[in-house]
Amino acid sequence: MNNLIILPVIIPIITGMVLVIFRNNIWLHRFLSLLATVLIGIVSVLLLEQIRTKGIQILCLGGWEAPFGITLVADMLAVLLVLVTAIVTFCCLCYAFSSIGAERERHYFYSFCLFLIAGVNGAFLTGDIFNMFVCFEVMLVASYVLISLGGSRIQLRESAKYILINMISSFLFLVAIAFLYSMTGTLNMADLSVRVAEAGQGGLMTAVSLLFLFVFSLKAGLFLFFWLPGSYSVPPTAIAAIFAALLTKVGIYAIIRLFSLVFYHDPGVTHLFIGILAAASMVLGAMGAVAYWDIKRIITYTVVVGVGFVLAGFASFSLVGIRGSVYYLIHDMVVKALIFLIGGTVIHLTGTGKLREMSGLIRMYPKLGWMFFIAALSVSGIPPLSGFIGKIFITEGTFQSGYYWLGGIGLITSLMVLYSVMKIFMNVFWGYTNLTEDMQKGTTRGLLLPMAILTLLTIALGLGTEGIHEYVDFAVEGLMNPNLYIDAVLGFKGQ
Repeated sequence: MNNLIILPVIIPIITGMVLVIFRNNIWLHRFLSLLATVLIGIVSVLLLEQIRTKGIQILCLGGWEAPFGITLVADMLAVLLVLVTAIVTFCCLCYAFSSIGAERERHYFYSFCLFLIAGVNGAFLTGDIFNMFVCFEVMLVASYVLISLGGSRIQLRESAKYILINMISSFLFLVAIAFLYSMTGTLNMADLSVRVAEAGQGGLMTAVSLLFLFVFSLKAGLFLFFWLPGSYSVPPTAIAAIFAALLTKVGIYAIIRLFSLVFYHDPGVTHLFIGILAAASMVLGAMGAVAYWDIKRIITYTVVVGVGFVLAGFASFSLVGIRGSVYYLIHDMVVKALIFLIGGTVIHLTGTGKLREMSGLIRMYPKLGWMFFIAALSVSGIPPLSGFIGKIFITEGTFQSGYYWLGGIGLITSLMVLYSVMKIFMNVFWGYTNLTEDMQKGTTRGLLLPMAILTLLTIALGLGTEGIHEYVDFAVEGLMNPNLYIDAVLGFKGQ
């Protein structure tokens, strides 16, 4: 039994509750929120080493063994995502110190960020599907507050749409859980895998799996992303970056977990459908990114393309394709946070997000300009940056599985994304500047360091792929061989 597993959930909850008590001590809020993310990162590193040497780690809460009690499961994929979550949150909180504003800080911004992280980490680490629902709700309730924090008219309008969509998807999530429980008599994911394998994934079971896919597609922005562009473009930059980096990734993780562990017996239906949705997401997202001339809209549509790309590799259900999905998922969390922070900084400096109303910023802010250039190449999958490795493996995996159309769509939409982000670079940073010191709406003071950290990380993930390949391969092995997860959970007897 490994008590470290619960710390990535407990640390942010306790810290957030403490910060509620000391409402007006902003410096304490800042220090403790950063300390919480650092501690989560340290715990994640310790867990990674334990998983690498000893295998999947289990914690049965209250001493009740699976499948009867609440089980937390730390496998390589889950802990890798917890670690990246801690890093991204650390950078976004550092950015918020100089940008979020004292009024939002006093209204529990840091507390709700930590509650959101607790929900995200809980969804990654939970071993049963009902507690995944609970962690989704913790994450979403915190996000409801964060998206409306500030109370501007457009925020309230978009937050109402965001809350309504998520309430509908949460209701359908409960309906899907009820159907699954009535058919199998269990909600522990390892036990579900055994029961579904014994009963066979017939027509009704496949229908339930597609209901889960519909729910998680709404939450991940897979094809059903109509709510996403508006909702992700209205919050302050730090909040939007956290949303873009983390929230859709929880939906992606849920799809990968369920359809590699429980509903993997009929890939000709389920995984093909995931591939079709991924292709539609890439095409529609890329079209949106190309069509708009507004920074927030363009970078928001790249989130949709990223979701499609990750799940295209998973849809191939091949070793190399899933390896690419894991690489790309880690990359996407980092680079989406980075590109949202840079885009928000540009708007902060100029007072506008319209590309045709700005030019030549690189002359006044060269560091910002070159960081955006690196982020643009990374999000497009240009070597040797972090997006390249994942895209190569995903494309190879789709071709190996005979999904040539899916791999081809991925390559074409990558070019469209490259065009859309370079459109930002050429219009915003290149050319003669039309921004004088008197026209500047803000400053980059305190904002460059967190963006520099993420920039270095996306470079390091590309150049230092060999350093993480062992951990990624461990994660892929766990996804491709469900028995490893099942044996770790159901074979655990309190040792």
